[in-house]
Amino acid sequence: MNVTSNSMINCTQPTFEDLRSKEWLITNGIGGYASGTLAGANSRRYHGMLVASLNPPTNRKVLVGKVEESIALRRDHQVELSANQYPNAVHPQGYQYLTEFEQQPFPTFRYEISGHILQKSIFMVYGKNATVIEYKNLGTQSIPLAMTPFLVDRDYHGLFHEGRVFDFYYEKIGDILKIHSRYGAPPLYIKQERGKFEENRYWIKNLEYEGEKYRGLDYHEDANVIGKFHHLLAPGKSCFLVMTTDANVLESNPLDLKKAELSRLKKLNPKGNKDVFLKDLSIAADQFIVKRASTDSFSILAGYHWFTDWGRDTMIALRGLSIATGRKKESQSILKTFFENIDRGMLPNRFPDYDHDEVEYNTVDATLWLFVALYEYYQKFQDKTFIKQHFKHLTDILTHHFAGTRYSIHVTEEGFLWAGEAGVQLTWMDAKVGGYVVTPREGCAVEIQALWYNALMIYQFFQEALALKCPDEILTKSKTISTQIKKHFVPAFYNEKGYLNDVVIPHKSIDKAIRPNQIFALSLPFDLLNKTQQKKVFKNVKDYLFTPLGLRSLNTENPQFKPIYEGDQWHRDTSYHQGTVWSWLLGDYWLAYLKLNDYSDKAKATVLNEMNALKHHFYQDNCINGISEIFDGGMPKAGRGTVQQAWSVGALIMVLNLM
Repeated sequence: MNVTSNSMINCTQPTFEDLRSKEWLITNGIGGYASGTLAGANSRRYHGMLVASLNPPTNRKVLVGKVEESIALRRDHQVELSANQYPNAVHPQGYQYLTEFEQQPFPTFRYEISGHILQKSIFMVYGKNATVIEYKNLGTQSIPLAMTPFLVDRDYHGLFHEGRVFDFYYEKIGDILKIHSRYGAPPLYIKQERGKFEENRYWIKNLEYEGEKYRGLDYHEDANVIGKFHHLLAPGKSCFLVMTTDANVLESNPLDLKKAELSRLKKLNPKGNKDVFLKDLSIAADQFIVKRASTDSFSILAGYHWFTDWGRDTMIALRGLSIATGRKKESQSILKTFFENIDRGMLPNRFPDYDHDEVEYNTVDATLWLFVALYEYYQKFQDKTFIKQHFKHLTDILTHHFAGTRYSIHVTEEGFLWAGEAGVQLTWMDAKVGGYVVTPREGCAVEIQALWYNALMIYQFFQEALALKCPDEILTKSKTISTQIKKHFVPAFYNEKGYLNDVVIPHKSIDKAIRPNQIFALSLPFDLLNKTQQKKVFKNVKDYLFTPLGLRSLNTENPQFKPIYEGDQWHRDTSYHQGTVWSWLLGDYWLAYLKLNDYSDKAKATVLNEMNALKHHFYQDNCINGISEIFDGGMPKAGRGTVQQAWSVGALIMVLNLM
């Protein structure tokens, strides 16, 4: 396989395993999406041709698992273009006819068989739970095309199996099928103009999902077929298959829907940008920015396929996803949503998937990242009005932190911010299995001190630069505590070997583990170390933690280091932060490097060269035009975790905007 910088993959003698390992993803701006593999076989429970978000951006349901295509070469000879994995078998094997795939502007597949050339493109209607497939005949002979939807009805975290309750009753209204999976279920609409529908009911049994098997989860599913659509596709012509929960979508011409989406995607390229990689990253960034119905505002999904909107991920990711890309309106809306949900001086860690669940506040760093995001927002847009409107929230945050808030979060006599209670995970190293917190980091974590110091300094910066009013005691205390931190940070955290200790409990204990959290003491706007100390810390991070695909979460010499991320939830979560490589950390690693080298042309060239590994990953591996969440700590190669992670994409955009 070969790949070009515009994400075109040319397939030469493709293997099922290779094509199955490559995924595609498109989204609709409200939490819904369509996704699958280049092989045509779903490899995850999260794959689907229509995954609808019924309470944007949550309550996601898989309604159409996939659509299979076949071509009738002769009356008695059907060539199938798809594939499915079953126990000990792959059938059919249509992936062998795939000659080309391109992700931009839409996921597009090109198949060639016996002189026929069929192109399939997939897009979603922005703001609607609707997926449209366009089939185009690029050859010189008419193509007798058949399209078979695999129907399911389940939560996207679950699996679907044959059952008496599901009958998939349908009524045909002209070119439209109105389908109810069971009595009382909301309808799914499928429309295929100028074609013919042939009813033929049966169940597909024991579809096997390799990605779920790797994760130690159940990995077999059934799907229902009620029939297939037929269309004789003339040379040079197109036909469309529309799948939606919204009947109003069916009133629009699919060509008009396509033009609207193409126009929208074109506008996502940052103004004046000529870099193809940054353009494609900006389109990838848009996949995470969604409308939240409950707040009538924008939010950020942490990753696909299974994450929702998390406070910590949002504050870190929006720096690249919306601030660096110049999306002022979305940035304001996202920040405003979280301002309005501050409670006891804390930002939510997670908005729930379902209405009956409560908002979670188990985070110490999300609130501090808010200050950094707001500072970068101001640097980008010089929006004094927005800062003035929300400065009171910053005052409220500091007031609660000074007084002490949830989870024993309080200020020590050294000015440090202490956080942690037994059984609670508060930092980004937040893996927890049952009641077991893998990396509790209770006490004064190094990145929390860097963030805390920067929060105080940013507060003082805004107050002075914009002449903002605030209680005298809060401003005075802010200045006193920031001075204390500056005085005590190096004695407490700077290790004799030239790196920063990970967690300090003043006058009691020191965790000297070499972890990447120390990089934030170098990358954030306000420094706690002098240049000599910064260079030593950076060298240690580079020597012990750097890989081309991200920073290790623990150095390889540590007895707790886990080289592989795999297995059931216990094995995965207990290795999540014990050496696993995180790509998002490279953003602040490169920011620190550029800052240390005064943003010189030589430093920028070094960063761009080091970025090539992730660039290759973006265009060719795992989710095409996506950046994976994590990689194995031992020999990082294949992406692990979510295939498209918000802060991973945002980190690259943030750095590229400095070039």
